[in-house]
Amino acid sequence: MSRWLVSAAHRSSGKTTVSIGLCAALRRRGLSVQPFKKGPDYIDPMWLTLAASRACRNLDPHLCGWDELEAAFLRHADDADASLVEGNLGLHDGMAADGSDSNAALACRLDLPTILVLDARGTARGVAPLVLGYQAFEPRLRIVGVILNRVGGTRHENRLRDALERYTDLPVLGAIGEDPALAIVERHLGLVPGNEAQGAARIVDTLAAAITASVDLDALLDATAPGPRARQAATPAAAASPSPAASTRLAASTHTAVPPSRPARDAAALRIGVALDEAFGFYYVDDLEALRAEGAELVPFDTLRDARLPEVDGLFIGGGFPEVLAARLTANQALRRALRERIEAGLPVYAECGGLMYLARSIRWRGQCHEMVGALPADVVMRDRAVGRGYVTLEETDAFPWPDGPMPLVRGHEFHHSALENPAPGLRYAYRVVRGHGVDGSHDGIVHRNVLASYAHLRGVGGNHWPQRFARFVRSVDSARRNRRALTGCFP
Repeated sequence: MSRWLVSAAHRSSGKTTVSIGLCAALRRRGLSVQPFKKGPDYIDPMWLTLAASRACRNLDPHLCGWDELEAAFLRHADDADASLVEGNLGLHDGMAADGSDSNAALACRLDLPTILVLDARGTARGVAPLVLGYQAFEPRLRIVGVILNRVGGTRHENRLRDALERYTDLPVLGAIGEDPALAIVERHLGLVPGNEAQGAARIVDTLAAAITASVDLDALLDATAPGPRARQAATPAAAASPSPAASTRLAASTHTAVPPSRPARDAAALRIGVALDEAFGFYYVDDLEALRAEGAELVPFDTLRDARLPEVDGLFIGGGFPEVLAARLTANQALRRALRERIEAGLPVYAECGGLMYLARSIRWRGQCHEMVGALPADVVMRDRAVGRGYVTLEETDAFPWPDGPMPLVRGHEFHHSALENPAPGLRYAYRVVRGHGVDGSHDGIVHRNVLASYAHLRGVGGNHWPQRFARFVRSVDSARRNRRALTGCFP
């Protein structure tokens, strides 16, 4: 079982495209590959999930702590032939000044050998002191090989290889040439998500072919194996019979993993709709699994194409890019009207970031204004620069609607270029912002009827059991509705 961290000297070195290509190339060899992504991220995990055909898991020491992180890694890596962890930022970067939450710290904690992806543009012999410095900076870290990226040709590659062989003891595991076909389009929040990118499967195939041609996969697997062992080539039968975890069902329109069915607890049936389409796809698979564990059936719906809401007891509308698809969201008047009416009738809804934007009155971007659901009394305007970015710390207020609280402090993350304008006076907020921006720098989490809509993204880790609390809230609202129906003979 080979396991390794893919990292780089700095961001935008190509580690994401290399990681996607590695997952896809190894899967095409018949290996089961478990992808992980360090830190808070939705977009890279979408691509890694698509490449590996196995749900990518996030590893975030800031939100969950090291013990929980390590247990999650071992649990999900246990039945995989190979486990790849894609780092974020640079190898030694993190929030802590001492590097205690860096990618290098993660590799040391999980005993992961590290593959260093180096952006070779504009360098030749200088690659050697860079590598030597990274080796010496953290002695506990095991850098076992280098993949050169964006190499300018055979002559350039030979000079890079000569410098590394002459001055370092690290093998060059691969050299990838500069090729625009290997780039994934970026925009204001990073890569275009796999659920929205045109020809996402074709892009993954292209990356897999490039990695197969440019990287010595056998040498990489040997360098990242836990010890000397003889590897047997995967047979066609093995490739045709993936492990149970590898058969994780993917939402057809998003590449967001939807957990497989599991026996529900002894409780009344609970149906929670999940917005899954090109506009909304930012979900953590472990949160969806936690909702299932609470006895909820997850019912996907499409905000761009469905004319009606499914029969559900509550809704979860995650993040995404509603501003990019605002015209199509506006055009689906029937669904917007149905959603607004159901919210006014008391339907429980949890919405994060893009979901908040969708529930507002309108979105204004690039000189155009588009009507949205209109359930929240505020308008959304897109800014050129990020309004809120990074980890947040929140304190629940008396307006927080879900049971089993208040929590002492809530940790999450935000990344949005939008802000709210013209909010109605007297809005109730579920959170006071201790760190971050939220809605206005002081508050986040608009509470309207049974809706909680915030810019903060939550994860059900580190003691923050938000999926369980939301499921219980939905059940309590449904139970009250059923009781009223029994007493009056009609719905409220």
